[in-house]
Amino acid sequence: MELGLQNKVAIITGSSKGIGYQTALQLAQEGAQVVLVARGEKQLKVAANSIKDETGQSPLIVPADVSKEKECKMIIEKTMATFGQIDILVNNAGTSSAHQFELVSSELWQSDLDLKLFGAVNCAKYATPYMRQNGGGSIVNIIAVLAKTPPASSLPTTVSRAAGLALTKAMSKDLGKDNIRVNAVCIGLIRSDQIEKRWKAEAPDVTWEEYSVNVGEQIPLSRIGDTIEASNVITFLASEAASYVTGTAINVDGGSSAVL
Repeated sequence: MELGLQNKVAIITGSSKGIGYQTALQLAQEGAQVVLVARGEKQLKVAANSIKDETGQSPLIVPADVSKEKECKMIIEKTMATFGQIDILVNNAGTSSAHQFELVSSELWQSDLDLKLFGAVNCAKYATPYMRQNGGGSIVNIIAVLAKTPPASSLPTTVSRAAGLALTKAMSKDLGKDNIRVNAVCIGLIRSDQIEKRWKAEAPDVTWEEYSVNVGEQIPLSRIGDTIEASNVITFLASEAASYVTGTAINVDGGSSAVL
C-alpha cells in the first residue's frame, strides 16, 4: 500500500519514547521529515540519533512543554522555519493521572487539561493555517480508550481524554472543507516504560511474552500490545491512504473496550 508520506512534514509531540517515538520512526521510514517534541532535551537527542541511524533522516528536535501555549506556537514556528510546511500533527503528549474524585485538586485538574486538551488545541491552532495554505493535512489525537468508558478512580485523565474525543469530532467538522482530516486513536494496554518497570518488579524471572499473556488474560487478544501496533494505526491515519477518513476514533486495545 502506498501511504503517500514521502517529503511530508510531521510533528509528533511526546515523541522521545514509547508510542510517540515509534510513530516518528515509522513516519521517517515512510519518507516523512519528522519533528520530535518533548520536555526532555537529552532523551530527544537520543531518540533523534536512533531515528537517524535507522533511516538516514535527521529529525528536528524541539524541547517544549505543550501545556504552555507560547511553547506550542514556538514548535510550529521552528518547524516552518526549518521545513517550510506542516502536513501532519500527532498530539501524543500526556501522562497518566488517575485518582478518586475527592482527591483531585483544582491545580491537578488544570494541569491535566492544560497538557492533554489544551496542548492539542494550541498545537492544532497554530498548525492548521499552514496546513490550509499547503492544501490540507492530517491531525491525529492520541487518547486513552478509558475515555469512552471511565472507571472509578480515573480522574482527571479520563475527563481530559474524553474532551479530546469531542475535540476530534468537532474539529473534523470545521476543518474538513480545508482538506484537513482529524482523527483519534484510543490506546489500551500497550508496552511502555511504566509497564516494563512493573514487569521487572513483579516478575523478573519470567519473559516479557509470558508476563504479557498473564497480565493480558482479560483482554480478548490475550496479551499486552506493542508500540508498533499503535504506530501502525497512527501512521495510516496520518497518511494519504486514509484520505477519506476523518472524525473517527479507532480503538487499539486488543478488544478490551466494551464500546466501539
